[in-house]
Amino acid sequence: MRIRDLGVIEEAVLSFASGLTVITGETGAGKTMVVHGLGLLLGARADGGRVRPGAGRAVVEGRFLAAPDGPAVRRALAAGAVLDDGALLITRTVTAEGRSRAYAGGTSVPAGVLGQLGAELAAVHGQSDQLRLRRPAEQRAVLDAYAGAPVLAPLGRYVARYARLAEVRATLAEVSGRARDRAREADLLRYGLTEVSRAAPQPGEDTELAATVERLAHSDALRIAATGGHALLAGELAGELAGDGQPVSDALSLLAAARRLLDQPAAHDPALAGLAARVADAGYLLADVSADLASYASSLDADPAALAAAQQRQAVLAGLTRKYAPDVRGVLEWAERAAERLASLTDDDERIERLSSEQGAVERELSTLAAELSAARRAAADRFARAVAQELAGLAMPQARVLAEVRQPDLPDDRSDAGRRPAFGPYGVDDVAVLLAPHVGAPARPLHRGASGGELSRVMLAVEVVLAVADEHDRPVSTFVFDEVDAGVGGRAAVEVGRRLARLAAGTQVIVVTHLPQVAAYADRHLVVEKSSDGRITRAGVRALEGTGRVRELSRMLAGQEDSALARGHAQELLASAGRTETDSER
Repeated sequence: MRIRDLGVIEEAVLSFASGLTVITGETGAGKTMVVHGLGLLLGARADGGRVRPGAGRAVVEGRFLAAPDGPAVRRALAAGAVLDDGALLITRTVTAEGRSRAYAGGTSVPAGVLGQLGAELAAVHGQSDQLRLRRPAEQRAVLDAYAGAPVLAPLGRYVARYARLAEVRATLAEVSGRARDRAREADLLRYGLTEVSRAAPQPGEDTELAATVERLAHSDALRIAATGGHALLAGELAGELAGDGQPVSDALSLLAAARRLLDQPAAHDPALAGLAARVADAGYLLADVSADLASYASSLDADPAALAAAQQRQAVLAGLTRKYAPDVRGVLEWAERAAERLASLTDDDERIERLSSEQGAVERELSTLAAELSAARRAAADRFARAVAQELAGLAMPQARVLAEVRQPDLPDDRSDAGRRPAFGPYGVDDVAVLLAPHVGAPARPLHRGASGGELSRVMLAVEVVLAVADEHDRPVSTFVFDEVDAGVGGRAAVEVGRRLARLAAGTQVIVVTHLPQVAAYADRHLVVEKSSDGRITRAGVRALEGTGRVRELSRMLAGQEDSALARGHAQELLASAGRTETDSER
């Protein structure tokens, strides 16, 4: 792995052993940046604040060896990656502004793809995992991860059905919760639709009815006007003599006389002929109007009953338009919408029935899946407790007892005869609690209350190792990273921690960041992070230690003095005890 401009690390190249690699260094030297760099390659969130001051961006590159037919390689190839001599090259860049780019096999990929690859390539365990394991939810997750497929398979089905149950319950609560409002709204809609149906308005009826009422209310005046107009056009009226000496009594007669006067002379002048034609047209028009006025006058009758009926109908329509819309057309549109809404409100009752039925069916499915989950967890709990206790025995806690309890709390349910029902949760109906009895005669208590700081660190490390071993069997992860999970451990327990990590590394690659010389002594490869400063800029680098250099680093870790003869002797003794004896000369 190559790191450039990340934290205090200006540039460093790290080569990890196939067994146990330890990373040591003074506090603040930059060991955490090594783990952070590896995390970036495995898809961790990028943080621009981690870029070395003065640098524009940080770059981390890694070369991973993975099984050619394994899931990691298949995922990478599917994303467009190309292998380099069978190795997968991964690069991650982070700018000081926080922008990140990821590359797998020379191809730009989303950071999420690195997360998918990372899940298949390495498992990282840190101090934050210890803190999370104090919580019951995390203890349940740990047990599930240890159990593997027997729990994870039904758990996947359970989670999907639980999500559906949550949807059904939310919808049912919403629909049922507004039942009173729905009933009130439905009553109002039914009343309005009945009122509109009883009135049976027709499109445009209000406009026509207004005209009818206006005509009936003024029928006498209209008849007098029409009769008078007809009389003026065609009635007997005294008038002047026309040019031919005949008496003129009405407008039609006057036009006829004018036409007779013009007919003969018009033959001598086209202009006068045009005027005579227009007089003739006016005569025809007045004759039509006169006939229409006579017909209109005869059709008008004063009918108080018809007027009253029209006004009453108008009042009915006015009541509708006052309540539902400005005009009859709007009332009819409202009635159409109201009928649809009433149908939907009626459908809610059927919907409640359907949702209630589905809720019962899903709960029955969940009960079956939860029972399967609980049985698998109980079976795995015993194995898990024994495995952790066995690890603790190798970590200087030979008398420790570990219990993993799987319990099912109930909630009251008045609907059932038994009065109890399972408390369905997102991951089943189980509460999982890991308890520890650190020595003979001590009661088993929850982890966060039953162990001292050093005991808790060893318990957490034992759990991490057990999970690592379980992962090794269930998925093709070949690298495990432990970031100071041995904090709080010392003395003989520290030696046992180192021995256990070395034993784990016999079958896989293990990378450990540690402050313990007892752990570092077991390393197959020892890397040290060193910090230097020119008074203006602090830099850190990484180098591999062998021979005397390794003894000097262990001496520093033991006594804070690299050249102390006693510390050097103790360091060589640790190496000899770990089976990693180094000579005083560089190899």
